[in-house]
Amino acid sequence: MVQDEPKGEVVAKGDGTPREKKPNVFARIALFIRQVFAELRKVVTPTRQELVKFTAVVLGFVIVMMAFVYGLDVLFVWVTTVVFGVPGGA
Repeated sequence: MVQDEPKGEVVAKGDGTPREKKPNVFARIALFIRQVFAELRKVVTPTRQELVKFTAVVLGFVIVMMAFVYGLDVLFVWVTTVVFGVPGGA
């Protein structure tokens, strides 16, 4: 592992040098936690307007998919009724 100079992030080596000895389990856990915090610093929290827009898009997509599945269900019920008929002749 190499520490990136400009931002201080820990990254994997990309060259073809032989692998060095693995650090112990506690060093690997500490490295993992440092990498998690480095990634969390990159996260951008959406504004309220963006959050409302994203929520509306997701809800709209869910409603469209529900309508599509409902339409398929109605179609399959109709096809099943036509193919197999209604028992009892009612």
